Amino acid sequence: MEDCIFCKIANGTIPSKKVYEDEDTVAFDDIHPMAPVHVVIIPRNHIPTLMDVRKADMNSIGSMFIAAQEVARIKGIDERGFRVVINCNEDAGQVIFHLHMHVLGGGKLKDGLA
Repeated sequence: MEDCIFCKIANGTIPSKKVYEDEDTVAFDDIHPMAPVHVVIIPRNHIPTLMDVRKADMNSIGSMFIAAQEVARIKGIDERGFRVVINCNEDAGQVIFHLHMHVLGGGKLKDGLA
């Protein structure tokens, strides 16, 4: 989608502080972190919400979870622990309607958000 900020990050039109990328995903530091480590992982293809995921998207979804493992290793939170969050739609806090996963860690996380 031409007006989607995450699509622009995925295709390199908008710069980001990339942490990890592969052929299906891009991971970058969140610009408004809610924890000492807060990385956003997006699929390169545009999927608006978790409810829009189809069987044809399974490679992208699987790649997001592999990216979460790699991000945890890169950021050094793989052993101590981290949280993975996907918000779906407005009431859950989804602000950008391009499926994305938050990887949060780097300290003791509180219940609820980070």
